[in-house]
Amino acid sequence: MLHRHPLLSLLTLLYLGFVGLVTLTPGQDQPDYTGLAVRILDRLERYPDLDPLTSRLSVERVEFLANVGLFVPLGVFLILLVGSRFWLVALAAGIVLTSMIESVQGQIPGRVSDPRDVAANSIGMFLGIFLGIVLTLPATLRRRRERAAGA
Repeated sequence: MLHRHPLLSLLTLLYLGFVGLVTLTPGQDQPDYTGLAVRILDRLERYPDLDPLTSRLSVERVEFLANVGLFVPLGVFLILLVGSRFWLVALAAGIVLTSMIESVQGQIPGRVSDPRDVAANSIGMFLGIFLGIVLTLPATLRRRRERAAGA
């Protein structure tokens, strides 16, 4: 698998390194994401047309959505590496990975392990896997037609 897709494998490993940097760095070395979330919410409140959206957002919800978004690319990378037939394997690997990250975070100074993060990260993995399957569906269907025509 890794030898058949060396560039994709490299990108996946680099992104895993980024995820590790974001999730496993001690708390004092992390940027203030809460302050960033507050600034994003303040900026969105400047637009009255977005009021139905901004009235439902809070710092906690922005952080939850950020956790979802962090794992969407990883879901895409995994499904591209293992193939759409093995989407359940990719999802299980993602859930195991995020569970391990949260377990380790409890041991890192300044970091808090939160079961909601496991849920958010798993949702992100699922969305990434779904997106990867949708994006590769035309090529998958074309290969199936070619195989059926050749058989």
